[in-house]
Amino acid sequence: MTQPAPTLKVLIVDDHAVVRRGIKAYFEVLEDIEAVDEASDGQEALEKLAAMSAYGKLPDIVLLDLMMPRLDGISATAEITSRYPDVKVVVLTSFGETERLHTVLEHGASGYLLKDAGPTEVASAIRAAARDEVFIDTAVAKHLTRTRLSPPTGIASLTSRERTVLALVGQGRSNQEIATELRISERTARTHVSNVLGKLSLRSRTQAALVAVREGLLPPGG
Repeated sequence: MTQPAPTLKVLIVDDHAVVRRGIKAYFEVLEDIEAVDEASDGQEALEKLAAMSAYGKLPDIVLLDLMMPRLDGISATAEITSRYPDVKVVVLTSFGETERLHTVLEHGASGYLLKDAGPTEVASAIRAAARDEVFIDTAVAKHLTRTRLSPPTGIASLTSRERTVLALVGQGRSNQEIATELRISERTARTHVSNVLGKLSLRSRTQAALVAVREGLLPPGG
C-alpha cells in the first residue's frame, strides 16, 4: 500500500488578519496542506523562521504578501531564499505588474498569485512549489504573453544609441554637435534624430527635448 504524501507545512505572511484567516480556512479542508504559523510582515516572518529553524521545524512553503510594512515581500523573498534555500516562497499579491513578477522570480520565488485567486489555485501553487516547479497565476501569465507578443512602444522602443541621441537633443545639441560627440557623420546623426522622432511620434526637436526631461535622461533645465 502506498504511503500518503506528507502534509505540506505553510507559513502565512500578510499584514491583513482577515486574509490570513481566509487562507487558513482554505487549508483546513485540505488533507495535504497545513498552516503551521502566521506573520504580519516580512520582518516578523524572518523572526519566526529563525525560531523554527532553531528547533529544526522549518515550513515547506512561505506564502507571503508583496506589499507589507517594515519588510516587503520582495525583500523578504530575497532573505528567505538566501537563508533557507530548502524553503519555497509563493507570493500572493493584488498587483499584477510584470516588473514585480520578474523581480520576485529573480529572488527565488516559486510562485506568483493574485489575491483574487481561488482556493484551488492557491493549493496548486503550493503543491507546485513543493515539487520544485514555478507556478504563475493564469491572469498574469496571459498578460506576460501579450506583453511579449506586442512590440515595445515609446521610450522602450529606442535603442541605446537612440536614447543617447535623445538626451543630446534634450541638451539642445545640433545634428553637427551630436555627430561630433558620438564620432559619427552628420548624416548618420540626422538619421538617428529622425528615427527617434518617428518612434516617439514627435514633430519637433522641442517635443523630443521635453520627452528627454520627462524620462530623466537629463535634469530639468539641463
